Amino acid sequence: MPGLESTSGVDSTVENIGRLPPDVFAETCQQILAHLQGQSSAVDLPKICVTFQRAGIDLEWKALQSIIRLLSSNFRTAAKNNLTADQLVARLGEGSRHWAKAVLQVVHQLWSEHGSLIHTYQEAHAMASIGQMVDMQWKLGMAVSSDTCRSLNSPYVSLLLKVADTSGEVSYKSFEMTIPQFQNFHSQFKDISAALETV
Repeated sequence: MPGLESTSGVDSTVENIGRLPPDVFAETCQQILAHLQGQSSAVDLPKICVTFQRAGIDLEWKALQSIIRLLSSNFRTAAKNNLTADQLVARLGEGSRHWAKAVLQVVHQLWSEHGSLIHTYQEAHAMASIGQMVDMQWKLGMAVSSDTCRSLNSPYVSLLLKVADTSGEVSYKSFEMTIPQFQNFHSQFKDISAALETV
């Protein structure tokens, strides 16, 4: 699978994964899978490091990070492409010849159990991650002169929305509505708010 690391870097990381006892590897994968299902806000690297040390596995912090990144990246890609466990194991094998058979068996078992759940969660998360409204300002105005407007002396509502996209970049959206349009907009917002409160 394509990744940020070079082939030799991937092979080195895969060899480090192969040094892990199957139960420690499975626990590490389960923490990553829990994060990808939205059950935890992040993968707890210090906790994983302690688990490794207790199992007698001495890895540098950077090597541990590489393991987590490689596994997370592969699981995310598998979820995005809705891969089966067999397909995921095959793709891992294409990325490196150094995967231990026991490791691939653990991956196959865990992905068989959690893959479809992660795919569903990741799809829902992607759809929900369209941005966040940070601020909304509005003002009531009256059209008194216009080159294009046919009905002057009509009230209108001007809205300015401040929206942060998923990367955190802020943009502004502005538009104008007639009073009936604004009332409909307000009613829809109330319905959305009520629906969100039940979630």
